[in-house]
Amino acid sequence: MLTRILGLLTLLCWMGLGWAQDPSPSSAPSPTPALITGEETPQIPALNDLDLPLDPELPSQASDQAPPGDVWDRIRSGFALPDLTDERDDRLIAKHIAWFAARPDYVERTLNRSRMYLYFIVDEVQRRGMPTEIALLPVVESAYNPHALSRSQASGIWQFIPSTARLFGLHKDWWYDGQKDVVATTYSALDYLQRLYDEFHSWDLALAAYNCGEGKIRREIAYNRARQLPIDFGHLNLSDETRNYIPRLLAAKAIVLSPEHYGLILPPIPDEPYFSAITTHKRLDTKVAAQLAGLSEEDFLMLNPGFNRPLIQLDSSRNTTILVPVSAANSFIARLDDPDITLVSWQTRQLQRGEAIDHVAHEYGMSGEELKRINGIASNRRIASGGVILVPFSRTAENAPSAPSSDLPASPPEAELSTLPTKHPSAHGRRARRKPNRAHALPGKGHSKPARGSPARTHPALHKTHGQGLHPTSPSPHPSP
Repeated sequence: MLTRILGLLTLLCWMGLGWAQDPSPSSAPSPTPALITGEETPQIPALNDLDLPLDPELPSQASDQAPPGDVWDRIRSGFALPDLTDERDDRLIAKHIAWFAARPDYVERTLNRSRMYLYFIVDEVQRRGMPTEIALLPVVESAYNPHALSRSQASGIWQFIPSTARLFGLHKDWWYDGQKDVVATTYSALDYLQRLYDEFHSWDLALAAYNCGEGKIRREIAYNRARQLPIDFGHLNLSDETRNYIPRLLAAKAIVLSPEHYGLILPPIPDEPYFSAITTHKRLDTKVAAQLAGLSEEDFLMLNPGFNRPLIQLDSSRNTTILVPVSAANSFIARLDDPDITLVSWQTRQLQRGEAIDHVAHEYGMSGEELKRINGIASNRRIASGGVILVPFSRTAENAPSAPSSDLPASPPEAELSTLPTKHPSAHGRRARRKPNRAHALPGKGHSKPARGSPARTHPALHKTHGQGLHPTSPSPHPSP
């Protein structure tokens, strides 16, 4: 095949230089290689225009600076979930495909949000030998919105409820929310899914259990077995939410497999890491961290959604891990040590007797609502005398201290900050019934109680430690206390 192509190219070159006026099989001389100068280059048609089959064994001609592949191709190559066999499920898949196809703007927003996380998720899914459809599960759970929050406090792209988050070692305090941490919850969600698969020996049932709780799946399997009925996904008595859960995931799979067939376009996402994880002992503002990372504050908090306050505050017992774009990692670390850059602009203030938070906010040029939001105080709450709040360092009040205080609160003032309910919904033994708020259109899901906790960790290949060199490491960014 290669000889045929080279021979034809040589013949075309010979014709273009005018060495034969009437080339024909009988009169044309044997083609001879010739030097073609740049003055009058003949128009040689591209190989694609010649309509010749290319030898599949020919290596592709890639330069040293070849761009990375597309992560969508990598996802397609790892699809492994079996098709559902029930006709009802086929109809549900078609219904969800039609729903996505009718909302191209929604699909575009969802997939654009995924570009920060998708390479990392796919890489971890494949490292564990899981079907790559699982990397699309956040489409169903949260539309890849790390700030998605359901009415029963399920949050993050994997929609962990507080009880399950605690059991998987996802730490939460006034400063940081492990339920939203993309890296930590990805590890925990995949740990949980793998444990469900090991129990049920079926990805269909593992995914269903992730949605409604393994207790529900166990009971339905036991019920069918006692009556000698099939125990596959299609034959279990499940809620409409769970019945639609896997078909919706398979609808997302169908769109990724052939988006043009449904009139949709997938945004190109390079098959390469988007972020590096920087571990530091320094304290800094989220706004400053965003500037050092070359991001808007909004994009920085999409990449680091676990930070609850305008100040990134580390606990004395652990480091703080910050995700930044790979291209900005070295610069970020260098600028952390720049003495000319002010890293902190927040301090604590103890409220005096009779001092209203609206009055305090006015001193700092803020509204009372904004100051309450920053401090996690419910709008209808008041802080008792002696309560400590976080306020800007730069302010107009004349009696302000001359430097930011290092005495920062580890937790909000007692009984005055908005907190999670004392009783958390759990899907262990019963399904956690939850509806999403209007922040995201897809249902939040309840997850059942796992058998054991799993500490959150960062991706070893993407981790850099500030002040200790740029060597790979794999400590936990937010280990459970």
